[in-house]
Amino acid sequence: MRTLDLSPLFRSSVGFDRINQMFESALRIDEAAPSYPPYNIERRGENQYRITMAVAGFEEQDLSVSTQDNVLVIRGSGRKVEEDETPVMLHRGIAKRSFDRRFQLADHIRVSEAHLEHGLLHVDLIREVPEALKPREIRINAVTGQGQAAIEQKLEA
Repeated sequence: MRTLDLSPLFRSSVGFDRINQMFESALRIDEAAPSYPPYNIERRGENQYRITMAVAGFEEQDLSVSTQDNVLVIRGSGRKVEEDETPVMLHRGIAKRSFDRRFQLADHIRVSEAHLEHGLLHVDLIREVPEALKPREIRINAVTGQGQAAIEQKLEA
């Protein structure tokens, strides 16, 4: 009997608002899907996240970061090297192949910054919930004395 491994699902979701979509995508997971390039997702505060992706050998112009419809897309494209510049490789351990990595973002998550440092691409995310959707405290007013009499008069009328 086959068991479902949901760990890839939780690694690619940030904000955890779309549980139904996550379970649907879990059923479509291809176990042979590439895991290149490796990445980490970390929570840096109550409303802050960071995705760190190992992109050794890529330069800024080889990478693109974009968002559309709550999906963060990170693409890397290996540049063509002229034949006379191609070195003779004795061992190739650093992969520099094109990739397209997608992350499902929760509502109100936006990319605040992306930067490349020492072969690591850092994409900082922040959750910004609109004021209208934030929980708010409702003040309770106690009615005593004359206020109670005024309320009773309104009810009788």
